Amino acid sequence: MSKRVVILDYGSGNLRSAQRALERTGADVSVTDDPHTAVEADGLVVPGVGAFSSCIEGLRGVGGDRVIGKRLAGGRPVLGICVGMQVLFERGVEHGVASDGCAEWPGTVERLQAPIVPHMGWNTLQAPEGTRLFAGVGADERFYFVHSYGVLEWTMEPVSPHIPPPLVTWSTHGSPFVAAVENGPLAAAQFHPEKSGDAGARVLANWVGTL
Repeated sequence: MSKRVVILDYGSGNLRSAQRALERTGADVSVTDDPHTAVEADGLVVPGVGAFSSCIEGLRGVGGDRVIGKRLAGGRPVLGICVGMQVLFERGVEHGVASDGCAEWPGTVERLQAPIVPHMGWNTLQAPEGTRLFAGVGADERFYFVHSYGVLEWTMEPVSPHIPPPLVTWSTHGSPFVAAVENGPLAAAQFHPEKSGDAGARVLANWVGTL
């Protein structure tokens, strides 16, 4: 049977292109703001474009932060995309204003340290050994980014010697930034897999394959 994937509609994100890209993996995809449907799906995608503060406000407005928490407590997969990844961190700082995020990971989303911002276009990644999200993706493959802010430092301390640490993928625009994270049922990408051609399609298929 096809896996049921919900794209959370909270007023932000390129919902239809993400829906079409996920449908091409063979998943049964719906777009909704209904919390029950979002909690019960095999996989939940949290998109996001624009300002961190607007996205986290919209996410909380539909109870999305609680949906994410419930899913993770039950080991149910969640994938954040672009600002949908950023809001999973502890806080975001834009134009000197700090906003609290979902705090699933410690760390701050801040302005990229680069001569040209936004970072818009194609870039390569440095994925770690053991990655499932990037399995079968060549080291020279490029992914599509469009963002002015990111996570420049990974600050999460090891939880236990018996629990594998998150797998962090990096990219560089002026300086390194977190491009993706794989942490048990919680995964996220700063780039747009739905706009990243065959490489992005492989990433989405890999994620759906874990459901």
